[in-house]
Amino acid sequence: MNLTTNYLGLTLNTPLVASAGPLSRTITGIQHLADAGVGAIVLPSLFEEQVRREAELDARLAETGAESFAESLSYLPATDGEAGPRRYLDLLSRATATVSVPIIASLNGVTPGGWTDYATAMQEAGAAAIELNVYYLPADPCMPGRDVEQRYVDILTTVKAAVTIPVAVKLGPFFSSTGEVAVRLDRAGANGLVLFNRFMQTDIDPESLTVSTGLKLSDPAEAALPRSWIARLRGLVGASLAASTGVETAADVAAYLLAGADVVMTTSSLLRHGPTHAAVLIDELVEWMERKGFSSVDEVRGLLAVQAGDHGSAFDRAGYLTAIEEATRTYGPR
Repeated sequence: MNLTTNYLGLTLNTPLVASAGPLSRTITGIQHLADAGVGAIVLPSLFEEQVRREAELDARLAETGAESFAESLSYLPATDGEAGPRRYLDLLSRATATVSVPIIASLNGVTPGGWTDYATAMQEAGAAAIELNVYYLPADPCMPGRDVEQRYVDILTTVKAAVTIPVAVKLGPFFSSTGEVAVRLDRAGANGLVLFNRFMQTDIDPESLTVSTGLKLSDPAEAALPRSWIARLRGLVGASLAASTGVETAADVAAYLLAGADVVMTTSSLLRHGPTHAAVLIDELVEWMERKGFSSVDEVRGLLAVQAGDHGSAFDRAGYLTAIEEATRTYGPR
């Protein structure tokens, strides 16, 4: 069975990728993931605020700086024991020397600026590629949508100008026209698009009268949205497409591949079941492929993607009307 996959111009042994999470924060965890057979590993993000804080601390030590980023510095805990920029680059360097699978570094920020200079340092430390995690929820309700979209393009072009390794952009689903944003980023030079980022949104607990921000792992029900967009973007963009969110079983992996994903990323399932679950997913994917008569991932990929010429509203409305008719038959008056 040929599971070989091309992602960002990199040749991976399998289409299953360990996305950023606690398991890829240590060399031991990275080794466990590689041993389980993942095709690539994405390190946790290096945050813009961490880079700025380290620069501020360096400036203080040199007695030349002022706390110009005080608000940003307060977002994260004290530096003691934290994986700041220097430790991040050390982890990246040691990871690339320890395992044979590609290591993808991750940058998380919301503004073009000096923090993106670390993309060059990541490349020099051995990163096979960089994933841009633009975690941005505009607080100003009057900010035009075009300004929000342009921020993604500006950050991408800044990083692309600094490195020669591939760059992927991790997108959220909350754009007025997600497809157009994807096409703009593709034309701006994105080597890959990761669909979708899960924003850690706040919620309200009516019993404790508090606002909660706790971590919630993804579940398969969340995969429908990214899967539908991957199916629509397949063939429309030249960038690689990475699926992210809602992967629990091999059936979820297979569905993403059928939609057109080049790779399928997971964190939540590996946190629930441990890094060895990656081997389970891969083995069960092979079993499914054999049962369905496929001999390679290439034969599966995009088999159920939206066909060229069917991307208009007629296609989407046909699906909507079918769903309404099915709901009426199942749950309508008896």
